[in-house]
Amino acid sequence: MENTQNTNQDPTQKYESNPMPEQDQDIPGTETEMTPKVDHGETSYKGTGKLQGRKAIITGGDSGIGRAVAIAYAREGADVLIAYLNEHEDAQETARLVEEAGRKAILVAGDIREEEHCQLMINKAVLELGGIDILVNNAAFQMSRQSLQEVSSEEWDRTFKTNIYPMFYLCKAAEEYLKPGSTIINTTSVNAYKPRPTLIAYAATKGAIQNFTSNLAQLWAEKGIRVNCVAPGPIWTPLIPSTMSAEEVKTFGQDVPLGRAGQPAELAAAYVMLASEDSSYMTGSTIQVTGGSPTI
Repeated sequence: MENTQNTNQDPTQKYESNPMPEQDQDIPGTETEMTPKVDHGETSYKGTGKLQGRKAIITGGDSGIGRAVAIAYAREGADVLIAYLNEHEDAQETARLVEEAGRKAILVAGDIREEEHCQLMINKAVLELGGIDILVNNAAFQMSRQSLQEVSSEEWDRTFKTNIYPMFYLCKAAEEYLKPGSTIINTTSVNAYKPRPTLIAYAATKGAIQNFTSNLAQLWAEKGIRVNCVAPGPIWTPLIPSTMSAEEVKTFGQDVPLGRAGQPAELAAAYVMLASEDSSYMTGSTIQVTGGSPTI
């Protein structure tokens, strides 16, 4: 008999395929200028209460992967602190979606390269959310360069101070508030395994994140605090048109086996799994969501 309930979907055709329209944005980019529009799971993610009553911090929570995670966490029952640099309009939209799910949203703007600001974020979460159960270190900076000579010392410094320093600052500040069962989830990248030469600074930080995750997982295992990470492949977020050339944007994601860029909505379930009891025997692990790009 024909199965009329089959909802299988060809992953190569799920979203708009390449080439992407030519576009350019100023750093750090905004959701409203993206073409095609980004899917964060606004209409597709259905929660089942896996994070009911939890309190989460998400850096870079205003847009892209961070927004998708915020939506998913809220629909799973978590309150969310959304940390972002200065993209106020995007952050307010993320907060609206969290509140629409019936959960509390706290917005905190500022530069996570500053240790004092990271401490402020932790204090605000404890005060206004009532604790911290989940910390998602997701914010990132990158620039695409064709040669090492194009990478300034200032840019190298900014990349490391945005991508890896805040993980140390936030985890250190949060440690006293984390209880057994709390989770840390770091966003690494396929570039930790298969570095793209044009992203030399960014790829180096993602390798550092992978190592930091493994080390912290061992250090905190006896505390019952799990530390894992997600390694995305090419994901369509404002970071892409604001940091890559028009030609790179046009072909973005074309070189992976599935033949297209991923959408933030396609990562949300991985972050939910690592934050929930579904991953209770996972620490120091990485979930790869790469469109088929190998990580071995």
